[in-house]
Amino acid sequence: MFFVNSALLSVGLAMDAFSVSLVNGMNEKKMKKGRMCLIAGVYAFFQFIMPFIGWICVHTIEEYFTAFTKYIPWIALILLLYIGIKMIIEGIRGTEEKTETDTKLTGGTLLMQGIATSIDALSVGFTTAEYGLAMALVSCLIIAAGTFIICMSGLAIGKKAGAHLGKKASILGGIILICIGIEIFVTGVFLK
Repeated sequence: MFFVNSALLSVGLAMDAFSVSLVNGMNEKKMKKGRMCLIAGVYAFFQFIMPFIGWICVHTIEEYFTAFTKYIPWIALILLLYIGIKMIIEGIRGTEEKTETDTKLTGGTLLMQGIATSIDALSVGFTTAEYGLAMALVSCLIIAAGTFIICMSGLAIGKKAGAHLGKKASILGGIILICIGIEIFVTGVFLK
């Protein structure tokens, strides 16, 4: 049951990262396998580290962590709004030259996306509080592996869709990121 729960948790947590991977694939249609692995690896890393940090916080500084959790939806919203608006502006300002080449994802943007799509996974540390250290690590590894596979799928699907959308992919991608930010915010603030 432990492995099934961890796998299901992986799928649930990876949905935001999948959506962002889809967007990144649409914007970089000629992305090579190595770059796809790097991007999916960054998301998987953050999906591994965030629940583990949450688990550590539950076992050490629970009252501080509990006070911080109310800011998680705000942080995700701000990061995804920033990235989404930037993509929309770039898509609108796109020139003839830019439509022939892909919009490359920068390292800083990738890190912000990784944090924004995984920050809500901090609270998963509460659900794994009864796990020992080894079980918490294995659970986080399962979550990371599932995220990697799901994000690779999102990148591949996005590349195919982006080839059909052209420069509109950046605008659509920005709108999707903004919607994800709003969804995380609404879920975290109003539906808890």
